[in-house]
Amino acid sequence: MPKASDIKKNMAIQYQDKTCIVKDIERSVPQGRAGGSLYRMRMYDVVSGRKIDETFKDSEMLDLADLIRRPANFSYIDGEEYVFMDEENYTPYNLNKEAIADEVLFLNEDTQGMQVVLVDDAPVALDMPTVVELEVIETDPSIKGASATSRTKPAVLATGATVQVPEHISTGDRIRVNVEERKFTGRA
Repeated sequence: MPKASDIKKNMAIQYQDKTCIVKDIERSVPQGRAGGSLYRMRMYDVVSGRKIDETFKDSEMLDLADLIRRPANFSYIDGEEYVFMDEENYTPYNLNKEAIADEVLFLNEDTQGMQVVLVDDAPVALDMPTVVELEVIETDPSIKGASATSRTKPAVLATGATVQVPEHISTGDRIRVNVEERKFTGRA
């Protein structure tokens, strides 16, 4: 049983006899209080899709839910559903666009290392690799002589996501992006 401080995004926990996927975690340290941090978690019930916001103390113990992660590739879009194909047995998994809204910003046909999260054989979430490679389709022109300084500019990626990149990156470059932090990590 992990502590609340050990829980990460896209982990599944048992909460009030429901299986929930943690979609967002916000850490806060109350001023003038003896004790640790507070973790505010936004979770979604995998059965009903209902949103649950709850705050836990850092030392509070939580139960992990039984779930299965299957390696999968993005296949196609069917209306509001994204269809992924299991890499081993070719089972199709349909995930609603709303359920994977954060992941869709960094997803294309070439993305490798994805996993579909299954609870009771039903797909409920998508686990993305830590870093993905994407093409820059729009950014300000690169500045001649610009070094890899801390000055950045916005760049729109092929998937529609916008990230800050160093000034020397130009349109057409392939870059590596950390999915969790939504940050540029280097050229591809």
